[in-house]
Amino acid sequence: MAYTRLNNIDREQIMIMLAKDKTFTDIARELKRSVSTISREIKGYQARKTYSALTSQHCAEDLAKSHHTQRKLDNPLLLCILKEKLKLRWSPEQIAQHLRVTYPDDSLMQVSHETIYSYLYVQSRGALKKELIRCLRQHRPTRRTLQKQKEYRGKLVDMVSIHQRPPEVEDRNVPGHWEGDLIMGARNQSALGTLVERKTRFVILVPLRSHDAASVRKAIARNIRHLPAHLFKTLTYDQGKEMAEHVRFTMDTSVQVYFADPHSPWMRGTNENTNGLLRDFFPKGIDFSKVTTKRIREVQHMINERPRETLQWRTPKVAFEEEMRYHIINNYNN
Repeated sequence: MAYTRLNNIDREQIMIMLAKDKTFTDIARELKRSVSTISREIKGYQARKTYSALTSQHCAEDLAKSHHTQRKLDNPLLLCILKEKLKLRWSPEQIAQHLRVTYPDDSLMQVSHETIYSYLYVQSRGALKKELIRCLRQHRPTRRTLQKQKEYRGKLVDMVSIHQRPPEVEDRNVPGHWEGDLIMGARNQSALGTLVERKTRFVILVPLRSHDAASVRKAIARNIRHLPAHLFKTLTYDQGKEMAEHVRFTMDTSVQVYFADPHSPWMRGTNENTNGLLRDFFPKGIDFSKVTTKRIREVQHMINERPRETLQWRTPKVAFEEEMRYHIINNYNN
């Protein structure tokens, strides 16, 4: 039986038949409705013997109005800002925070990142939906639910936990604390090492002939040997097996390696964000063994020459060079 909404006349009939002790089945047959419709109507508002047609009608009208209330993202200005920032590759979280800062006293111009995700994946349709989702860093057609992952990898020996890092690493006021990772190529057969300094966001890309532990250890050490010790004091890494020789790396370079918790990329958020930027130049499926060192250095230069809001629109290169100069002048004066 097709579903149609009950009206005030139907509800008056229900109230009369309930007064006559008619069953839900009797009422449904009389009104030519399904029994489930009658059951929901009566149980959804009041007990059977006190059912009120007038009260139930008012409740139904209020509910209908709430369903038709204008959604925040129906606001043309808000939607325009959303589209503009997405096309600039801003994340929903960044957009939500930007709106709170820009419109602190206007609740109609503020939305949560979950509302933005809901708009993108549920409310938008067709070509517009595809266009906006392509602006997200992960271009998934549907949003994945987070699931607890099991740890299958073997534990690295003598790891030092991220929770033992010096407090100065957290506040980013002191340079020399880095985060590292690998960007994997097609079928995980090739890789590119990435290092990013937490304070200045300066990036060093590490070409790799192989991504076994010995090769990664030697390549990172080779790429940082020109830096003064105060600008490379610690390295925070995930628990990937390519860092299995971290103890020897520390012995060779005096750089202490700290390891993030399993499946916790936010603990190395600076590096994760940088890897996302690098995917614009090195998309998934690339074969890094065919990428020249010259091209890798070109991309490193472009990333380090890009102004960053978090650096007051300076570039990572400028910020890092300032730290280098400060070190030289400080040593000269001492």
